[in-house]
Amino acid sequence: MSEVIQKGKLAKEASGELNRATTAEKNKALQLIADQLRVDQAEILAANEQDLQIGRQMGLSDAILDRMMLDVSRLEDMVEAVKLLIDLKDPTGETIESIEKDNGLNVEKIRVPIGVIGMIYESRPNVTLDAATLSLKTGNAVVLRGSSSAIHSNKALVKS
Repeated sequence: MSEVIQKGKLAKEASGELNRATTAEKNKALQLIADQLRVDQAEILAANEQDLQIGRQMGLSDAILDRMMLDVSRLEDMVEAVKLLIDLKDPTGETIESIEKDNGLNVEKIRVPIGVIGMIYESRPNVTLDAATLSLKTGNAVVLRGSSSAIHSNKALVKS
């Protein structure tokens, strides 16, 4: 079985659990992520420096290196972005529209998680955190595929 199929199946299983998670549980998980990013800051920045060194050796442009670069300020911005998610209203379960038919049948449009989201992106380790935390807030599982140029940063972020 290919790695992609295997990870997709695991994500599908996780999506069921995420779909049942309460807003309080999701927000607690987001807070734990924000806290752990601060705890693991040195490890994340060291992994990012490793990616930057490899990128320089490979001749990546300054623009790509800048997109890849994490520093204390950018990492703190990432933490704050996670905290902002906690304050946002949980979109799942919200009734968007309700129509009562002539026969008395009530039809409602209610926001529900998609289930599993797949995302491919390049050279931006902050996207790893953004995609993971936005998916968590909305009750979705996500399969991420970041570029090899930021592999060490992405692994450090996922570990956190």
